[in-house]
Amino acid sequence: MNEDLFVKQWMEFENGIRTCTDCPLSANRTNPVIYRGARKAPLMIIGEAPGSEEDEQGLPFVGKSGKLLQNLLNSLGFKVNDYHICNICRCRPPENRRPMPSEIATCKKHLAVEFRLSRPKVILLMGSTAYEAFFGEKPLMRDVRGVFIEKNGFIIMTTYHPAYALRNSQGKIPIYEDVLKVREKLEELNLIEHISGINE
Repeated sequence: MNEDLFVKQWMEFENGIRTCTDCPLSANRTNPVIYRGARKAPLMIIGEAPGSEEDEQGLPFVGKSGKLLQNLLNSLGFKVNDYHICNICRCRPPENRRPMPSEIATCKKHLAVEFRLSRPKVILLMGSTAYEAFFGEKPLMRDVRGVFIEKNGFIIMTTYHPAYALRNSQGKIPIYEDVLKVREKLEELNLIEHISGINE
């Protein structure tokens, strides 16, 4: 895809989210939340849904959970061009509740377009809602985290949502371990530059 066509299709994608009224969540949003990072990236990080700060800024993972995630990415040497961060749902659910299955199903059409345009190779699902949206079943996180699964041409790993680590300080350890595995996989596939000194 040439760059002009990509930009045109990306603008259409963003406009499709900004004008979407296909589920009730759109009625109370301040801003739809589309992405941050690079438009095209080897790694896509997918969370659940926006919180209050995300709704205000129109960007995913910018609240306390987002700061924890960003600090982790920085500590592991990720650059902005290495990742694309988004959510399953683009509008904030009331009181930060879990998105309903109907809301997830409605919003997944946007994610399908995003995959086609962003072209990630590795996907990191953050939390059980993101996992359930992908695999159609509610997981026990301890059973599914930290394991790579290949599906539809993607290499997928699930880890805890950063909010889990904010509630339980020991939760930072498995998230760090999982994101480190993701970095190592991306290096193995020659999708990002190797950085010496990380876990060596």
